[in-house]
Amino acid sequence: MAGSKRQQQFSKLIQKEVSHIFTQEFSAEFLGKLVTVTDVSMSPDLGLARLYISVFPINAAESVIDFLNSVKPRVRGKLGRSIGKDVRVIPELAFFLDTTAETGSRMDSIINSLEIPDDKESEED
Repeated sequence: MAGSKRQQQFSKLIQKEVSHIFTQEFSAEFLGKLVTVTDVSMSPDLGLARLYISVFPINAAESVIDFLNSVKPRVRGKLGRSIGKDVRVIPELAFFLDTTAETGSRMDSIINSLEIPDDKESEED
């Protein structure tokens, strides 16, 4: 998480509030899916928030991101009502799929599928 201390504090606030909005407002739309805001990256002027969303099961990820993009003005409005007294500008929101877990899982399976010969020197010790 790079950026100034102010960007970091603001991104934590956005992450907490948007997660709360997802839980309160969209639990019916996310039924059977685990949707998590894993990270928020703020632009230097705090005018744009890039929200990284993790979705399980992964086959529902595209539909969840499409849904979030369709309700983006509603999410931003609720965000404005919850943090509007603390900040001057409510940032524009951009949703991105966080594929960190899938990448890690894929790397684990590749590593596990490698055929690594036993080290004969360590057996002799």
